[in-house]
Amino acid sequence: MRGLSTRWRTWRANHQRAVRLIRRLLLVAAAGVLLLTGATGASVAWIHGDAQGHLFAAADVPDAPVALVLGAKVEPDGTPSPFLAGRLEIARQLYASGKVKVVLVSGDHMNWDYDEPDGMRRWLVDRGVPAEKVVLDHAGFDTYDSCARARRVFGVRRATVVTQSFHLPRAVALCRRLGVETNGVGDDSARRFAAQWRISSTREYGASVKAAADVLSGRDPVHLGRRETGVDDALRAG
Repeated sequence: MRGLSTRWRTWRANHQRAVRLIRRLLLVAAAGVLLLTGATGASVAWIHGDAQGHLFAAADVPDAPVALVLGAKVEPDGTPSPFLAGRLEIARQLYASGKVKVVLVSGDHMNWDYDEPDGMRRWLVDRGVPAEKVVLDHAGFDTYDSCARARRVFGVRRATVVTQSFHLPRAVALCRRLGVETNGVGDDSARRFAAQWRISSTREYGASVKAAADVLSGRDPVHLGRRETGVDDALRAG
């Protein structure tokens, strides 16, 4: 009986320790959820506050020297995905209507066999935008990098940023915080791909927190590089 009583006390002590540990873990998890919820809410509020008054339809956006088109997926043959094609069509319209003079296409070309900017350039040139008016940024690995490089590498001070409408407030807010006087035009044509649109829209909550963290840290782009004169040269050419 004495052995059974000892085993019972040992089991009970272990059980109580386990319960206390679980309670602490639950409290930590709850605090983490609250912190993440607060950070997300604050980030979304900042983004929409900074973007307010700077979101336009293509026909109404003020003129700017440069359209900054943010990259998205291209197929293995370089054909833009529907989301990217929607962005490029808006840039084509802005150029054709005289609302911009140069198109800066910024996307991912980290690997030699995957080249978003070149696919974007070919799409625009095939549809009438002069090749000399399309400038390529091969290191636009995310929205922050594209905005930072537009200002620091290509010297862009005023631009119209083009992306999907759910992404547009974040793109405008980031570019403006990084020193580019920015308005934006959003594409809704890809909304017909309902599942992908919904998933991408939901991801904006997490992306908003990352955007706020990037701005607060003031990090450099993944690849900053030397100053490039492509935009300046294209603007001077008239």
